[in-house]
Parts: sequence; C-alpha cells; structure tokens
Amino acid sequence: MAGFRLFDLNPEQQKAVLTTEGPLLILAGAGTGKTRVITARVAHLIAEGVDPGSILAVTFTNKAANEMRERLAAMVEKSKAKKVLMSTFHALCVRILRTGIERLGYKRNFSIYDEGDTTGLIKKIITRTAAQDEKLDPGLAKSLISKAKNNGWREPSPGDEKSLAGAVFARYQTELKALNAVDFDDLLLLSVQLLEEHEEVRRQWQERFRYLMVDEFQDTNSLQLRLVSQLADARMNVAVVGDDDQSIYGWRGAEVTNILEFESHFPNPTVVKLEQNYRSTNPILQTANTLIRNNPRRRPKNLWSAVAGGEKVRLIAMPDDREEAQYIGDDIQRRQMEDGLKWEDFAILFRMNAQSRLLEQQLRHLKIPYKVIGGKSFFDRREVKDLLAYASCVLNTDDDVSLLRIINTPARGMSPGVVEKAIAHSTKLQCSVWQALGDSGLQAELSSRASTAVAQFVEFVDRYETRLNQPLVDQPAILRELVEETGYLDDLRRSCKTPEEALSRETNVREMLKSFDEYGAASTEGLRGFLDEMLLRQEREEDDDDDSKGSGVTLITLHAAKGLEFPNVYLVGLEEGIIPHDRSKMEGTVDEERRLLYVGITRARQRLSITWCQQRFKFGSVTPCNLSSFAKELPPEFVSQESLKQMQNTPVTVESAKARFDAMRAMLERL
Repeated sequence: MAGFRLFDLNPEQQKAVLTTEGPLLILAGAGTGKTRVITARVAHLIAEGVDPGSILAVTFTNKAANEMRERLAAMVEKSKAKKVLMSTFHALCVRILRTGIERLGYKRNFSIYDEGDTTGLIKKIITRTAAQDEKLDPGLAKSLISKAKNNGWREPSPGDEKSLAGAVFARYQTELKALNAVDFDDLLLLSVQLLEEHEEVRRQWQERFRYLMVDEFQDTNSLQLRLVSQLADARMNVAVVGDDDQSIYGWRGAEVTNILEFESHFPNPTVVKLEQNYRSTNPILQTANTLIRNNPRRRPKNLWSAVAGGEKVRLIAMPDDREEAQYIGDDIQRRQMEDGLKWEDFAILFRMNAQSRLLEQQLRHLKIPYKVIGGKSFFDRREVKDLLAYASCVLNTDDDVSLLRIINTPARGMSPGVVEKAIAHSTKLQCSVWQALGDSGLQAELSSRASTAVAQFVEFVDRYETRLNQPLVDQPAILRELVEETGYLDDLRRSCKTPEEALSRETNVREMLKSFDEYGAASTEGLRGFLDEMLLRQEREEDDDDDSKGSGVTLITLHAAKGLEFPNVYLVGLEEGIIPHDRSKMEGTVDEERRLLYVGITRARQRLSITWCQQRFKFGSVTPCNLSSFAKELPPEFVSQESLKQMQNTPVTVESAKARFDAMRAMLERL
C-alpha cells in the first residue's frame, strides 16, 4: 500500500494507529497531525484484513470528510478506499433515516428542508398562530426551535406549550410531519430516536459498522454523543479524536464534558496524547501551554516542537485602534518586502467582526490585497448597506435601489403588495419610485392605512433631505438623528438570534457612523463625497479580486480560524471586555474564552504579534481600555511586552537600515 508507512509516524501516533480494539481516546493537540493519524489508522485496519465497508469515520464538515477521503485514497487501493464511509453527522443520519424512518410515522421518501424552507414555514405558522397583539421574530423562533431539538426535545417542554414560541414549535413539528419533511436538526434528533426505540434498526447499523471513528469530538453535543453510543455495540470499537483545549463552540451547543468524561460513556479506554507539534515554534507553543494551564477542568497536555529557536511572541500596547490598524498594515507591508513573503503568509485575527473595519480601510489605503473569511467584508454587511442606503436615499430620492432597500426597514406599514403597486405605478408613469409614492393615482389604489404609511414615509425622507442639503449643517449629527428616529437599532436587535449577534451588528452601525465622522473631519465634500468614496473603495476591491482571486492577507475571526495556520499572525484586541468578552463573566464561560485565545495563538507558525489598545472606539464613543486579564497568564520568558510609542522612539540601527535597503534592492531586482 504505497503512501502508508508506519515508521513515518512518531511513537504516540503509531500507538493511536495500532490500537484497534476497544474504546480509544486520542487527545490531539493543535498541529499534532490528527487527520494524518485518522487516515493512517483506517489504512492500518484495511491492511489487517478488516472489511473497508465496516469502517465509519464521522466529522463535522464536508471539507474535512473530503480531505480524509483524499488522503486515504493515496494510502490504499482506491476500490477499498471508496468502501469506507467517511461522512458528516448529517449525511450519516440521512442514511439511517432512509432505511427506517417509516417506524416513526414518516414515509421513506421524506424531504429535507433547508434554511429558506424552514424560515418560510415558520413565518406562515406565526401569521396563523399569533394573536393580533402578539409578535415573534421568525429568526428568533427558528433559533429557539433549533436549540430545543439539539437538547433532545421533540415538542415544547411542559409549561412552554402555552407560550407563542411553544405553540409555534408544536405546530411547526406537526406541519413538517404532515408535509413528510424534516429539517437539519430533525436528521440528528430522529436518527437518535429511531436507534434508541427500535432494536432491530440499531442492531442493523451496529453490525454494519464494526469500527467507529469520530473527529473533533470536543465539538459534539449531547445528541451526537447519544448517536455514537447507539452505533457502538458490545465491542466498543470507538475511537474519538479531539482536544478539549480547542472546545470553543459552547454557544452553539457543543459540550466539552463529552471529551472530559469520555470514560463514563466508554469504560476503560486507551488514552493517547499527541503533543509533538509540527506547526509552530517553541516560543509560540510555550505561550499557549502556559495560558491554557489556567483552565481548571482540562486533560493535561504539553505541546512541543522538535525545531529549536524562534522569535518571542510580541505583546504590543497601542494608543488606539486607528494606530493599531496603521501599525499592522505598515508591518505587513514591510515584512512582505524585506522577507520576500506572499500576502497569503499573513493573517489578522480578531474576536468581533466590527474590529475589521479600520483594518480593512488601512489595507485598502496601502493597496494590500486581502480576503475576509468567516464573515462578510465590513462593507458588505446588511446593517452597513442599510445605513449607506438611507444616506444615499435622503441625498437622492430618485435612487430606486436605495429607496427600495429602506422603504420598509424597519417595518413601517408598507407591505410587499404596496411596494409592488408603487413599482408598477412608477413603470407606468416612467418615473422614479419616489415620484410614484407622491402621485395621487397611486394613493387612490391604496387602503387608508397604507396611504397613511406612505405619506408618513414621504414626509420623513423629505424632511431629512431638506436638512442634509442645507449649507454648513452637521451632517454626521443629522444622520445619527435619522437612525434614532427610525428605531433602526431596536429593530436590528430584535432580528438577531443571540445577544452577541445584536451587539456585533449594533457596533457595526456605530463604526460606520464613526467612519463618516472621520471623513467629515478630513474632507469638505460632506455625505455625498463619503458615499462616493465608499463606492470607489468597493470598485478597487473588485479590481484587486480580478488580479488575484482568493489571494491576499487573511482577515478572520478567532472562531473561524480554528483548523487553519499562517506563518505570520496578528492577533488584535487583547483587551478586557473583548477577550474575555464581557458576557462570558456573567455566563460563566471565561474558560471557553481562554480556549478561544489559545486557538488564536496556535494558528501562528513563525511569528505572532498580539496587540491591545489603550483606548478604542466602542458603542459610539472613545472608550478607555484595559489589557486583558489573560495577559497576566502569558509567560514573560517567551513574550516581550512593547509599546508602539517606545518602538517609534527607538533609533534605527545601521545594520537594520542596511538590511532594509538590501531587501528593497532584492525586490526591485525580482521585478
């Protein structure tokens, strides 16, 4: 079997591969080669004569499953590799339900509803169920239903069925079943129900899969643990791979106790620790090790690298978030030039999406290509586009695209039917939608209530258009009044599924208003000039993408960075209230915040710079900041504490200046 050589593995990896019988817990620290171990273990089982069709490997994403398939295909005969089921949890559940869901009262040809189907059905149910004075946001209802199902509830809990949310949940489940449909949460919930309640189905699947492997076990919830337990027969050939130190998804249901208490579910397991890291330098690893030891409940492990040397981690104090962004942009540009690196060798990690705004602006200013992963570009976010649409509409009421975006945002009594009539009337008269709204012909087609709503909207836009176009007015202040009068922020909060999402979106609005303040201080062109600048920036970004699709510096949240690695990492905002997040102290999740920082640190391969600001623009004003309490837990022997002011006042040495000129000369020669 070309490609599979046991002696290529270190001793701990070999032990994990060779332990084939009974429960096995593989504690795989960051960068220790867990995917390699999983696929090598499957290859070894096949080499030992195990039927490939009796091997099941489960993970969370299609990307991870595909990577495992590709690696296995390079290790064993392709015909055998194809017989191994490497699947996501959801895909596995579809297979289980297709063979036995009729026992639960469904037909075998059931439909699977996606996000859009689910939201549409919930909207209809709310409309039919809610009393006249009752309101329930469909997004919130969907989130509550999903949370209930992942807790194992197939119906509202006692006492909740009388609430509107409980009634919607009950009706939703009834209608789904009547439609012979399931949603994504049902796939797991119903599979567990089927296996637990029907022994013959359970035995069928236990006999098929004699060897089970589960990747990223620290991310499993209680239902996924129950599913694995039902698939395991008396032989208990269950191997799980995970790292409790990287459990960062508690907010979406993951239970770190699954890996911490593995022995209570699968008695007398073999435990193998993978601690040799193949990614990072020892200073980075020792920084991560020292930090995470402060978590009281964890399985001890100590990452190390066989490669000596490496720069110290830098912890840099910044005067404010603007200088933080300027420093990072300049440092990336300098290192890229001096060291001959690619833009893809750099990543900027942050806790909250709103932190990316100044970073994006600075990279654009320096013409450094970048890509945003794990979230939209700041300028592509819904709330930012809404605010720009409001500004554009009050400056140019004939801007149909902007007007239609904000005409019923927030809801102001103009239904889709009213908007459709306005569009049709504008087409008939060959005028803008704004002009159509004020036409008596349209008013005659509308009900009294709709006509009043249209008149109020026209008066509102007309009033702000007049104010903003007067000379020498404080346009930023007027725009803030507009946002306040519309109740936009309150409506935005209600539409969010979690308090964290609401805070993030509200912060984005305030960041956008701050951006206009800053533009006004540096330019005399006012709001129109600001909007033009936003458009030009977006065009430049599209041009950059044409030159190098998918390339550039990576901007990414700490949550989305899990599983990735970069040679040079800038981890921004190590401040109390950002990480650890303020809410974590109230909710008792500081340990998860520490794990999140640990994940961020271990993304860096060669260089890691961590920054914090002495003041930052938050919630509409400049706010003093304190260095995160986590900073006290970083080892001084591996972390150098610096400040931007000290660095700026340090004279450049002759050797450093010569090195820079040599780098510039080398770069010009390459061109």
